[in-house]
Amino acid sequence: MFSSFMINTWIAATAIAFVAAFIGFFVVVRRSAFAAHALPLGAFPGAAAANLLGIDPLIGLLVFVGMGVLLLRQLVRMGRRDVGTGLLLVLFLGVGALLLSMTSAYAPAVFSLLFGEVLGVSDADLWPILGICALVVVGIALYFRPLLLDSTFPDLAALQGIRAARMDLVFLTLLALVTATALPVVGAFLVFTLLVGPPAAAQVLSGNPMRVLVLSVVFAEGCIWSAIALSYWTNWPIGFFVGTIGAGLFTVARSYRHWNQRQRNFVAL
Repeated sequence: MFSSFMINTWIAATAIAFVAAFIGFFVVVRRSAFAAHALPLGAFPGAAAANLLGIDPLIGLLVFVGMGVLLLRQLVRMGRRDVGTGLLLVLFLGVGALLLSMTSAYAPAVFSLLFGEVLGVSDADLWPILGICALVVVGIALYFRPLLLDSTFPDLAALQGIRAARMDLVFLTLLALVTATALPVVGAFLVFTLLVGPPAAAQVLSGNPMRVLVLSVVFAEGCIWSAIALSYWTNWPIGFFVGTIGAGLFTVARSYRHWNQRQRNFVAL
């Protein structure tokens, strides 16, 4: 499990889980889980396009998530966010179906892009992933306070001159970058689980933003590390374990909170 061919997987997954926990915090607070689901599914056709052109799949992923951010913002301006997100999802899935039908060489790699590939991180893949994760960390550090204020108290943020449209663009851009880097590791279907499950569980356990962020990181790292180990031992897709553990974290957190409240009410009586 800690052999040389697994080192890149551990490093990439750790970096992805770290940035996913921070972006996931804003996904939950801003109620943008649908966007976190649509962008990964809309981005995987980019890898198919890159294959057709003979270029790095990561370039295709980045181009498509960039297009997704721009289209999503434009569609949101024309109507409700959920409708715009849904339209983006079906549009990109249609494009993906077309691109996949144009080549048979790409077909064996579809499964790994949709469900993740625990052994799929090479030396050539690792450095771009770490570079993009570092870029996301810088973006979070620069915009953390205004993004947090806009996400929690939008009226107060507006009074302080923080433009909601700009913060929405920053958030979607950071989400898109995390999505593009996480796709090869955990897969398109389960990227949003890593973005939503651990932060949602952390938010259930605490109302303090800093504490929620710390718990999100701990839960996300524990989720991805456990998923890698279980995938290695069982040879099952890593996406299955990410989804199961992510849902289990939220269920356990909700159950603990409910039990704790009952205990407090019992003591009060």
